[in-house]
Amino acid sequence: MTLFLALGKAFLVGGLICLVGQILIDKTKLTPARILVLFVVLGVVLGAFHVYDPLIDWAEEGATIPLTGFGWALAKGTREAIEEDGLAGVLEGPLFSGAIGIMTAILSSLFVAFATRSKEK
Repeated sequence: MTLFLALGKAFLVGGLICLVGQILIDKTKLTPARILVLFVVLGVVLGAFHVYDPLIDWAEEGATIPLTGFGWALAKGTREAIEEDGLAGVLEGPLFSGAIGIMTAILSSLFVAFATRSKEK
């Protein structure tokens, strides 16, 4: 029953974040790229002030997988690096905290590029 509850929370929160994005696409003149940037920046700001932390504690992957979660990870990594290394942490914190997700995206893209053929238009 606990797994079902965890999946339900993740689906609810992740779905609501996606719903907000879809509403922004449908009801505003913002481009999808600007909405993605808005979500990352929102995650950074909410993470910097520890506002996003309770949502992550409650919904776990439902709050960390969307782009707001990526922004939160950048803010968290920066905060931790500043505590350990001082001002140098401003530069190294986001690189270390976002490295796994960025590397996964690069390797996945590389795999898809090798596994498929591009077609001329």
